[in-house]
Amino acid sequence: MSHAQEALSILSGCAEGPVVALSEALSFWGGVDPSTGRIIDVRHPQHGAELAGAVVVVPTSRGSCSGSGVVLELALAGRAPAALIFSEPEDVATLGALVAVEMFGHTLPVLRLPQAAFETLASSAFARITPQAILAGGTEIPVVSAPLTSLALSGDDRAMLAGEKGKAAAQAMRILVAMGRQQGAAELTDVTRAHIDGCIYAGPANLVFAETMEAMGARVGVPTTMNAISVDRGHWERQGVPPAFGAPAAALADSYVRMGCQPTFTCAPYLLDDAPTEGEAIGWSESNAVIFANSVLGARTAKHPDFLDLCIAITGRAPLAGAFLDAERRARLVIDVHWPDGADAAVWPLIGYLAGHAARDRVPLLRDLSAGNPSRDDLKALCAAFGTTSAAPMLHVEGVTPEAAGAALPDAAHAVITLVDLAAGWRRLNEGPEEVDLVAIGSPHASLDECRALADALGGRSRDPRVAAIVTAGRQVLAAAEADGTRSRLAVSGVEMIADLCWCSISRPVFPTDAKTVITNSGKYAHYGPGLSGCAVRLGTLSDCAEALVTGRAPAHLPTWLS
Repeated sequence: MSHAQEALSILSGCAEGPVVALSEALSFWGGVDPSTGRIIDVRHPQHGAELAGAVVVVPTSRGSCSGSGVVLELALAGRAPAALIFSEPEDVATLGALVAVEMFGHTLPVLRLPQAAFETLASSAFARITPQAILAGGTEIPVVSAPLTSLALSGDDRAMLAGEKGKAAAQAMRILVAMGRQQGAAELTDVTRAHIDGCIYAGPANLVFAETMEAMGARVGVPTTMNAISVDRGHWERQGVPPAFGAPAAALADSYVRMGCQPTFTCAPYLLDDAPTEGEAIGWSESNAVIFANSVLGARTAKHPDFLDLCIAITGRAPLAGAFLDAERRARLVIDVHWPDGADAAVWPLIGYLAGHAARDRVPLLRDLSAGNPSRDDLKALCAAFGTTSAAPMLHVEGVTPEAAGAALPDAAHAVITLVDLAAGWRRLNEGPEEVDLVAIGSPHASLDECRALADALGGRSRDPRVAAIVTAGRQVLAAAEADGTRSRLAVSGVEMIADLCWCSISRPVFPTDAKTVITNSGKYAHYGPGLSGCAVRLGTLSDCAEALVTGRAPAHLPTWLS
């Protein structure tokens, strides 16, 4: 049989179950309920599909790095897919499955199929998987082991692997080596710093992983920041968060802090005073942060899944693959964007969202945007929305980002985002009633400039008593907003500022219990919000959000620049 019909075994094992074929990539975080295994992403074509016990056939993952935590949670709770079958390279769900078997003995086979065999399996009703073959619909697809690259290890790498620097370092190095080999890395590389995304509480599995590593003696070996967590660490009890959720979420954060991580608790670590510099090799997780670091700062990091982030932080090493390599930073897709005359700030998350759909796992070069003169906050919104719908670790914006000149490969494919596309995207992210009862700012965490701009737009006006408003921001931004009076200006208009957590990890009752319709300036939250909160979520500018807070209404129609 031709190699084109062979399945590559990434993680071996036996499994069987009904085939659930997904027509597009899926983010497990924000897209799958970790307690049931059901797809909750309302914008996914297979919304509502049950993945527990199924042979899940999906092109690849996309979106959040936290998907590995969801996969581990599903595995430890007995609600995982029977197997994961991809047609494209995939890291995030694979890492969750790898940790499940490596640390907890839960087998979850992961395989990669060539396109023809993938389509055959996707059309089948039931599949049985052995280490030798996939049997489905009368078809037998041979399984071969993925070729193991010769991963060169330094003396220190080998010492860690042998346990000479403790059990935790050995475990971290085993996971790094396994991931490096499946990524095709030839060696590991030093990183100067790390950022932990696995501190978000997706369920007990995240805490079990962290406390297991801590009990092995884990300590980070490079400066390591922490992502937004799932509670306001100092105030969750007073905010009425149930102890059954708040206590383990806080314990998860505390475990990482005891392992030496800095309690920054922000999903926008590039807003901290000590941001990475161009060319600096870093080990970051969190999709928006990775894309901003690579694209806007010119630093270098792969899109590391949760759990791998801690392994990198402990060892100071990462697989030399993906966006660490010059070749992997080149654009394989050129997207010409029809710039709408008079566009406001909402165009940036909209373009990012559509560009991510078009790019899938390819690094794109976006053209014809320099006339928009994007601010850092505009680029933050662009990168976050792009990371929601794409698996790629970065993008280029011609005339704007530092590596855009000459980024496109000679054979790069071409695509266009037209005004019609922008209008369709706007409608997709603005499903819901005109009346709103919650304004959500800070996904990713709001910058000080955004807080000031919201205060300016409100101008001291009082909120409609039916509407609540919350800004989530990092501790550093909150301190600055307190010092310069911005927080007081927002409070006059009824805007609450909350530290440590973000909209993708906020829970009731911090998220107002009676809210039904939300307006946000975040393309990321406009996508994830309906599945995470059960609310309708509308996209707008900061000015739209300010008007909604005062009037209780969101714009009913397309903005004038799309009409």
